[in-house]
Amino acid sequence: MSTEKEKRNRKDNSELFKWDGNPSLGQMLPLAAQHVLAAVVGCVTPAILVANAANNAGGNVNMGLLIQVSLVFAALSTFLQLFGNKIHLGSGLPVIIGVSFAYVPTMTAIAAQAQNVDTILGAMVIGGIVAIIVGLSIKQIRKVFPPLVIGTVIFAIGLSLYTTAINYMAGNPSNTYEVIVEEQGKTAALVFGSWQNWLVAFITLGIVVALNHYGKGLFKLASILIGLVCGYVVALCFGMVDFSALSSAGWFQIPKPFEFGMRFEVSAIIPLAILFLVNSIQAMGDFSATTSGGMDRLPTDKELNGGIIGYGISNIVSSCFGCPPTATFSQNVGIVGSTKVVARKVFAMAAGILLVAGMIPKFSALLRTIPQCVLGGAVASVFASIAMTGIKLLVTEKLTFRNTTVAGLSIAIGMGVSLSDGCLNQMTQSIHSALHMSMSLENFQSIINNTFASSPVVLATIFAVLLNLVLPKDKPETE
Repeated sequence: MSTEKEKRNRKDNSELFKWDGNPSLGQMLPLAAQHVLAAVVGCVTPAILVANAANNAGGNVNMGLLIQVSLVFAALSTFLQLFGNKIHLGSGLPVIIGVSFAYVPTMTAIAAQAQNVDTILGAMVIGGIVAIIVGLSIKQIRKVFPPLVIGTVIFAIGLSLYTTAINYMAGNPSNTYEVIVEEQGKTAALVFGSWQNWLVAFITLGIVVALNHYGKGLFKLASILIGLVCGYVVALCFGMVDFSALSSAGWFQIPKPFEFGMRFEVSAIIPLAILFLVNSIQAMGDFSATTSGGMDRLPTDKELNGGIIGYGISNIVSSCFGCPPTATFSQNVGIVGSTKVVARKVFAMAAGILLVAGMIPKFSALLRTIPQCVLGGAVASVFASIAMTGIKLLVTEKLTFRNTTVAGLSIAIGMGVSLSDGCLNQMTQSIHSALHMSMSLENFQSIINNTFASSPVVLATIFAVLLNLVLPKDKPETE
């Protein structure tokens, strides 16, 4: 029978739900690991896609180095958000920062055109300045982003991630690992959409859902990690895991500044500056989803101010080392909403693991062996929780005809344009001809499509703001 002293010294799970909580190492490690595993594919995949786009066009971008700096600066940017609020350069909220998928379509178009990533890095400097301006003006900007608009944006974020989750579950046709294994003749379990991929994905998803609803204590809190481990073991049985990248990876590497160079071009600056503006607003949605999902409140102006300024500064600094644009990771925001774990030490440990992964290439190579179908099965429920967080914010406002018009029409236009291939081409052709632009029509159309049609978030945000401003306010109810 334990003594009273032992009972007092025993840490229970309640420390995990406090921002300044002091949970034990055993409690923190699995929860930090699941944040890392949810984030690592987001840090690694954009770097692979951008490097491939440049190299396929005739460039010579070092993909391995691009992956390493992505991990390192994801970690450093997360540390800034966790601890920089003391000097007004961070939100002081439980978030994970990583390379954002939102920039990928635009970055790949720019990289293919330039055959390098230097113009992307130059545009990031201007984009970071745009984000800082948004952060400094947050009190004025926040007036046009009430819960109705923020809820619409978060809902659009969740919807925009569903395709990613399903592609991962089916095997993800852009996965370079599949190409490697395919060359070895092991195609049965790795063909996009194969039954093996779906089986592994649903086994992973089933374990996550079961633990979320029937698990207790850390089994419930670490449901995503446990699902990933179990799915990984099943994938091993199907021969889906390839360890060949481990042998070629080094043991230690420190990023050096300007390894990729830096160049400023208007054709890259304009679309990325717009995306930085939109992602600054999206960060407001992620910060709001984090606090509403994990802390049952909305973020303060100070938290939003510091968070977005920190977002801008971290992108300016990371661009000097070759890291693609970073942003708050919605999948990790979803984990916060699912688990309610907000202890800063958990997120600091996750950032530390990402930093180690960036410094030790063999470690990051090991993380990259996780098959896409396993990751898809693990994050599908997370993406669903993001969309539902948006709905929860929407229903805090009365669902009057005006409010449902703002939300419904914004989502309809955002989703409709993003799902309709080439619907903006004729309009962009007319604008190109009317302005006699020196840029080629193909490049102009690519930039417009990548900015406004690649994701529903951009147009949904723009229309939600405009409709909320121009539609007449609901009259106060009378007796």
